[in-house]
Amino acid sequence: MSLDEQALGALRRQQAPDPGRYRPAARRRRLIWALPAVLAAVALFWWFAGDEPQKVELVEAAPPLEGDVVAVLSASGYVVAERRATVSAKVTGRVSEILFEEGAEVEAGQVLARLDDRNAEATRDLALRQYDAARLDVREVEIRLAEARRELGRVEQLRAEQLISAAALDQATAEEAALAARLEGARAAVSVARAAVQVRERELEDLVVRAPFGGVVVFKDAQPGEMVSPISAGGGYTRTGIASVVDMQSLEIHVDVNEAYLNRVAEGQFAEAVLDAYPDWKIAARVRAIVPTADRQKATVRVRVAFDALDSRILPDMGAKVRFLSQADAGASPPVALVPAGAIMERSGEASVWRVEEGLARRVAVRLGTEAEGRRAILAGLAPGDQVVVDPPDTLTEGMAVSARTPD
Repeated sequence: MSLDEQALGALRRQQAPDPGRYRPAARRRRLIWALPAVLAAVALFWWFAGDEPQKVELVEAAPPLEGDVVAVLSASGYVVAERRATVSAKVTGRVSEILFEEGAEVEAGQVLARLDDRNAEATRDLALRQYDAARLDVREVEIRLAEARRELGRVEQLRAEQLISAAALDQATAEEAALAARLEGARAAVSVARAAVQVRERELEDLVVRAPFGGVVVFKDAQPGEMVSPISAGGGYTRTGIASVVDMQSLEIHVDVNEAYLNRVAEGQFAEAVLDAYPDWKIAARVRAIVPTADRQKATVRVRVAFDALDSRILPDMGAKVRFLSQADAGASPPVALVPAGAIMERSGEASVWRVEEGLARRVAVRLGTEAEGRRAILAGLAPGDQVVVDPPDTLTEGMAVSARTPD
């Protein structure tokens, strides 16, 4: 190699740029151009990742019960008539006439049946004749007494003129006194005869069976020709009743409440009754009384529940279920909605729920009321129809997209 070629090669090596001289700057330029692409990829990833909503169980907040109450206890019982009577005659006799049919409405005092009254009428007629005879005796004595008094007056005048003896005057005086006493006895006999007539008429009236109060005849227990008696007599051939009358205005429900839950019931408390015959018909009611005794064997206490309004569909001895309701205390806010108890989250004494708005979960503070039958009353913070999350997962966060979980 010549000197010139060597010099030229050395010069080329000296003039060739150093690749490492501009490497940091080029790297920075590449990073600057790549940063937007990375950010776009990250945003796109989170967009697609966040587009898949969290699957949760959603329910709608239910409206509160009528009367702003929630149930605290349920019990079963039967419809019972407070006024119910088995009507019978006051005396033993044979039925001669029945004047009603089962299911008939009767008024107080209405005649239901009559017993054979021929003997009673004969006895009454005899008493009337005795009464008339006593009155005639009184009239006879009155006439005799009037004559005796006139005779006494004449005797007294004659004695004053010294025309008769004192013995004649004494005899006239005794005769007048005896007739006066006899008149008093006759008048007393008239009173006795009058009382006897009243007794016989009462006995005759006792053979007429009347309704003790207004109501409905639910049973006909005797027929014409049968013997009836107010007491059990004559074995199976004698009836003790003629009809069973129920006052439909006195219907109520009797339920047996376990004594362990009696503290949830109070007189005047609102209740809701459902008849077994009409399961979709809710009847407003309230506690009329708590019978002050317990059944030792069943450990229950009887509670009487009165209907707020009676209906012709309510019949005696129907089965019924009663839900005892809890009222908000005076001055407190009434419930505005009901949600499942699993939707409530309590932390540090504060309660909240996850409410879903436009597919996004929002934590909402609520004020709680009574819990019964797995539902919690909400006094403030929700409205009927709001969607809430039941048993929310720990991964649920504010603003997270959620959707209803399909049941398995």
